[in-house]
Amino acid sequence: MRKTTALRAAAAATAALLTATACGSQRGQDAQDTAAGGACKGQQTTGITDKTIKLGGIYPLSGPASAYGTISKGVAAYFSHVNDKGGIDGRKVEFVVRDDGYQPPKAVEEARRLVEQEKVFAVFQTLGTPSTAAVWDYLNKQKVPQPFVATGASAWGTGDQHPWTIGWQPNYVAEARVYAKYLKDARPKAEVAVLYQNDDFGKDLLGGFKKAVAGSGVKVVAEESYEVTDPSVSAQMASLARSKADVLLDVTTPKFGSQALAADAKNTKWNPLHIVNNVASSAAVLEPVGFKNVQGVVSATYFKDPADPQWAADPEMKAYKDALHEYAPDADPDNQFNAYGWAVASSLHQALDAMKCPTREGLRDAVRSLKDVKVGMLLPGVTMSTGHGDAFPLETMRLMRFKGERWQLFGKPVDTRKEFGPTAK
Repeated sequence: MRKTTALRAAAAATAALLTATACGSQRGQDAQDTAAGGACKGQQTTGITDKTIKLGGIYPLSGPASAYGTISKGVAAYFSHVNDKGGIDGRKVEFVVRDDGYQPPKAVEEARRLVEQEKVFAVFQTLGTPSTAAVWDYLNKQKVPQPFVATGASAWGTGDQHPWTIGWQPNYVAEARVYAKYLKDARPKAEVAVLYQNDDFGKDLLGGFKKAVAGSGVKVVAEESYEVTDPSVSAQMASLARSKADVLLDVTTPKFGSQALAADAKNTKWNPLHIVNNVASSAAVLEPVGFKNVQGVVSATYFKDPADPQWAADPEMKAYKDALHEYAPDADPDNQFNAYGWAVASSLHQALDAMKCPTREGLRDAVRSLKDVKVGMLLPGVTMSTGHGDAFPLETMRLMRFKGERWQLFGKPVDTRKEFGPTAK
């Protein structure tokens, strides 16, 4: 995927600055910390001992994407739950959370603090495409694992210049393929209007969708973008409505997802099928609009919805809700972002268990050598797999439609690897 010029320039500038000031001291510390013996001799053990493991996370606890901040509560609840049961391979997890306000320069500052001051073993979860792009050069030069970033940009699984970074959730190209397949099957002559965030996130999903519908009867007839700093998307929605498209593809983050859904509901002269991307599908996004106004909206998912009664007796769901009640009593257990945090933390647990060496290199290799790994919070039929030439852990999703007061799954799991081939490398 081609990164935007602004992000590429920001990443290069910050990497140059941080490398100049940090490389010598950090690598010197790592040299002192390489205590592993045998086949692991010489590998980095910064942030991990026989009894502890220190992880850092960077989230927008404030700012325009602060709705995502609660993911950190789901992650922290999982690690607290595991710690009470003896930890991960006997190691208690310390999870240090930093706030970047969804601002790439701030993300760089926080990544530096986590690596150089906190001495974390890994920077687990940087949230958002802009923030992740701003820090991955630095973390890779420092040889610090950046596993399971909270963004679906296809960049995290392409190329071989950033071996210490890997995504987790289905990438935006894979998600776009699911919507394309649905429309080609259900509405083969659909005319689609697209609202998208003007950054790598929005362009990645939009580009994947266009490629997936190419040569079919499904056509994109209108596009409008917005900036994350915009106060609203009302003007963009008014413009898209004039296209009279019968499908609206909504590629937004939570704040703007709510605005787009509200604008759609108010416009009684335009009634398209509204497809909202996964990252803006939480009930926390839909509820302010009014559930009566979002009936029939379509999205896709890959993990269990905590508000869906079909999972009420599910052992993993029960463990999640009990732990959230105990360790994060102010967090809503039905909020999908909290369940996301639990699911991704559980996935990291699996990768840590699979390390051949209790080292940074061991984690780097483990997340790229997953084989049909099952995670309790993932939907049946969805497993994690990576390997040579495939750095996308999850590429299977299921469609869901909002009905009543919750999402309802429909159709079968769509394995985009099998349907479309591997995501372009």
